[in-house]
Amino acid sequence: MAGLEGKKVLLGISGGIAAYKVCELARLMVKSGADVKVVMTESAQKFVTALTFRTLTGNPVATTMWADPSSPYPHISLSEEADIIVVAPATANLIAKMANGIADDLLSTTLLAARGTVLVAPAMNTRMYLHQATVSNIARIREMGVAVVDACEGGLACGDEGAGRMAEPADILTAVGREVERSSLLEGRTVLVTGGPTREYIDPVRFISNPSTGMMSHAVAQAAARRGAGVVLISGPTGLTPPHGVDVVDVVSAAEMRDAVLERLRGSDVLVMAAAVADYRPARPSSSKMKKSEGVPTLELEPTVDILKEVSGRKGSRLLVGFAAETDDVLENARRKLGEKGLDLIVANKVGEPGSGFGTTTDLAAIIKRGGGEQALEMMTKSELADRLLDAVADLLLKGRDPRPRPGH
Repeated sequence: MAGLEGKKVLLGISGGIAAYKVCELARLMVKSGADVKVVMTESAQKFVTALTFRTLTGNPVATTMWADPSSPYPHISLSEEADIIVVAPATANLIAKMANGIADDLLSTTLLAARGTVLVAPAMNTRMYLHQATVSNIARIREMGVAVVDACEGGLACGDEGAGRMAEPADILTAVGREVERSSLLEGRTVLVTGGPTREYIDPVRFISNPSTGMMSHAVAQAAARRGAGVVLISGPTGLTPPHGVDVVDVVSAAEMRDAVLERLRGSDVLVMAAAVADYRPARPSSSKMKKSEGVPTLELEPTVDILKEVSGRKGSRLLVGFAAETDDVLENARRKLGEKGLDLIVANKVGEPGSGFGTTTDLAAIIKRGGGEQALEMMTKSELADRLLDAVADLLLKGRDPRPRPGH
């Protein structure tokens, strides 16, 4: 399969009956040109021997933290070497460990040390798969950026029929190839992200702003950094801890954000404009605090600079992503903004809905591509939305970066 030639794959196998199907997955990976190393839990070895995977991959199989005296930190070296870590089958127990940061054997410790792409293929009894704890744990690891190949419905080892059957090896292989391809597309590129609110001061103690927390932009910046991009986050006041591995530029006003964006535009490949920039500012802000005793002031407003429109005129072959936070006619308004601002992608986000919008960890959102089909709004975490957005960016990069022909570019 395209995308795995010369790639280093770490295949983690936990203790489920579906482990026997992973022999075929390992064979397919090797046939696709991947260098496959295997880590097995103690329980996994009850179903398939380590010798089987050593024979299939041509590499030694790691089973414990202490097997190789010459490598005192196998969990670090294994995670650092791999282009992708694939766990199949991923049992309910292992998924729970991943969701809660538990590291009590070589596989779970390696996963905790991982900083690259991780993909899991769950496999378990239907009642375990649909249990709220497992549902929550799978949602949690998705939020952490782990790719999940959902379990299928079908016959289970216990004789039941239902959800929980591990995806077929060929389908897992396809998902692995897709993740490797997507994750590598941002390597060496620079992603510029704007986020948070802006403040337009009325006087030294009062300002016009909005409830944006910057959580969405932080999720995008973190996800892009995890995919190997150099990330610059230009952020209004949020109070959030800066994402690891991201260059953060702090600004306050719309004018400051505009200057910071234009200064860094030339070195950027992808621009994700997630900031909630104030549309208006006081025409004549007061240099001293307005006194209540002086009566109700008349506040004259003027429009702030349209950063998105200005950047669109200078974008060249860069990909430009915008956001539309709307209360009504969400998709229609987002599509209009997509065209008017010259965007390649737009995230339509319904605000004012329970669990969606400013200050929430989830959004009722849809990603719309220029020239793309109709999208339905879907509730998802901001982390999941960030990964879906970057997947959409990767799809455009695969098609030649810019979906539209532009004379002179």
